[in-house]
Amino acid sequence: MKSFSMLVLASLIMISCRTGKNGINIDSVASPKGTEVFQPDWDNISRHYRFPEWFCDAKFGIFIHWGVYSVPAFVNEWYPRNMYRKDSKEYRHHLKTYGEHTRFGYKDFIPVFKAEKFNADEWVKIFKASGAKYVVPVAEHHDGFSMYDSDLNRWNSVKMGPGKDVIGLLKRALEKEGLVFGLSTHRAENAWFYNGGMLFPSDVQDTTIALYGRRLEKEQYTESFAREWLTHTYELINKYEPKLIWFDWTVNHRVLMPYFNKFMAYYYNNALDWNTQVVVNTKQGYPAGIQVWDIERGKSGKMMKFPWQTDTSVGKQSWCYVDGEENKTPEQIVHDLIDIVSKNGNLLLNIGPRADGSITEEQTAVLLSIGDWLKINGEAIYGTRCWKKFGEGDAVPIVGSFSDNTATPYTVRDIRFTTKGNDFYAIVLNWDEEAGVRIKSLDRNAIADAKILNIQLLGSDADISWLQADDGLELSFPKTKPCDFAYAFKITFDKKVGEHLESEASDEIIQHGN
Repeated sequence: MKSFSMLVLASLIMISCRTGKNGINIDSVASPKGTEVFQPDWDNISRHYRFPEWFCDAKFGIFIHWGVYSVPAFVNEWYPRNMYRKDSKEYRHHLKTYGEHTRFGYKDFIPVFKAEKFNADEWVKIFKASGAKYVVPVAEHHDGFSMYDSDLNRWNSVKMGPGKDVIGLLKRALEKEGLVFGLSTHRAENAWFYNGGMLFPSDVQDTTIALYGRRLEKEQYTESFAREWLTHTYELINKYEPKLIWFDWTVNHRVLMPYFNKFMAYYYNNALDWNTQVVVNTKQGYPAGIQVWDIERGKSGKMMKFPWQTDTSVGKQSWCYVDGEENKTPEQIVHDLIDIVSKNGNLLLNIGPRADGSITEEQTAVLLSIGDWLKINGEAIYGTRCWKKFGEGDAVPIVGSFSDNTATPYTVRDIRFTTKGNDFYAIVLNWDEEAGVRIKSLDRNAIADAKILNIQLLGSDADISWLQADDGLELSFPKTKPCDFAYAFKITFDKKVGEHLESEASDEIIQHGN
């Protein structure tokens, strides 16, 4: 009897060690219903995972960086890290504006973060008017402050600051309007984000303040933290059932990777129970065929076999709201969207609301201008697929991460292609009424025995004159522009033209953002 009791006790101890504070067994990859189709290895996931049609059709989403870092509104969203680094302008600004770090640390911004103007329904109206099909608010950034009702992290927006479950409110508002709800979590970086505060007198040295993480060296991780990270990620899945989860770069770390594989299996198994399709976004380190490769502030230079994504911001300087931000023009963003979609990608475009929860007038205007363009030309974007080449032209856009702040100067010779059934869309990136358009890629060899049934310019009722020449298809512009920024010709054939994309890129492990 004594031996049996000891065995039970030992079993309970083992279970408690494997279970998070909210009862999640992080060693399991089965969903709460016991579904265990997916296992935490790449071969298994690649056999079972299929990219969602909703994601492949959506093309355009909104990212939201909003949190305590919006209160200082200085330089960028890394203020909480850099205010504790003596060589930084944030450190000097903090001393001058708020005083010594022992008296006013990052945690002391939380009571000021009241979000008194936040209205999820009003935000969603703007997002819907922008033409976005999915929305990804930051659930927790590197600063460790959860914008949701967490049972694991008392430093959250329900217990402190706004007193609201921001993520929950956005989920309800988005789904009511038929937009797809996703979220991002950057908790992995919280482990080392505040370590600079350990080098001089500051409140970071009070290790009872869990907001400041583990104070590890930069990009270093422990097994203990990895298990904590997985528990918090499971909590987001179980509480909010997002259809997309976005991660920053360090989830490819050798310590985190086995736990990330467990996360993917758990998430995909849950999606089977939800009877829905879900997406994971990472920047590097994982095969392109089991999740969506994401390029930060840049683009791919070629079509990809698997869906991919650019994440960038309307603001050139910061992801969050900062004073004195310079914003991109709607034209630049529309051009980027077209180029990305032609290469089998999606655009996730970020905005940074003010600390009070209002979206700036300038960023709102940018979103609405994009929406105006998509109202006319969305047919050439939503639900389309790649052709055998992404386009043609003289301009050579800069590609790779952190390369998209400078707009590419396109001419009427720069054209991007998308397809939908027998419809071929040639989106011209500039306007020249006198020169017209010559689509060299649609020469007689490319068209072969297909017949053109109709050609129209989206948004225009004007008749489009055209000529099929040996060296391309010649089109005329009408006298009046139907819109700004770019112009989509819809060419309807009696059959599909040319071969579609097969394998420009293999199921490679993405090593970098280029």
